[in-house]
Amino acid sequence: MQPHRSTSPTVGAVATLCPKCGVCCNGVLFGDVELQAGDDAEGLRALGLTIERKARALRFSQPCSCLDGGLCRIYEERPAQCRTFECALVQRVNSGTVGIDAALKAIRHARREVGTVRELLQKLGQRDEHLPLSRRCAKVISQPIDLTATEGEIELRGELLLAISKLTNILQREFLERSGKSS
Repeated sequence: MQPHRSTSPTVGAVATLCPKCGVCCNGVLFGDVELQAGDDAEGLRALGLTIERKARALRFSQPCSCLDGGLCRIYEERPAQCRTFECALVQRVNSGTVGIDAALKAIRHARREVGTVRELLQKLGQRDEHLPLSRRCAKVISQPIDLTATEGEIELRGELLLAISKLTNILQREFLERSGKSS
């Protein structure tokens, strides 16, 4: 969902923050994106999105196959959900309640926590980077606890649960809560 260039103040915040973040596209914030009326599913497929029918809707899974580093390869042709989504952090920068430096610090903090969760998942044997982070975590957490496992393995699962909790709080606070909303 990240632009390659900016012209307006709103796009300026997006152009500055989004390429350094990517949590809305990389499978951290969302598991999939539902296409909206007016989205050209066949055109999006031709651009590289893997569109699937889930329930009654067409969707594409995250991490987005069109995310290239920190930029969207199909930014000008992106689906409606991608065009209209603006995270709470960008909203706060655009409203002037958070400065760019503070926003970049929040992004670095979130990315560090994502790294911690990913590292723990790797250590616990969940290495499928094509799945959204939430599904990767669910696969590990849903496995029965092996009471014969080593103390280290049991501790890793506990560390993962704590890391997921910490990351979830950061994502809620920084990226999902709307400006003016009380907690």
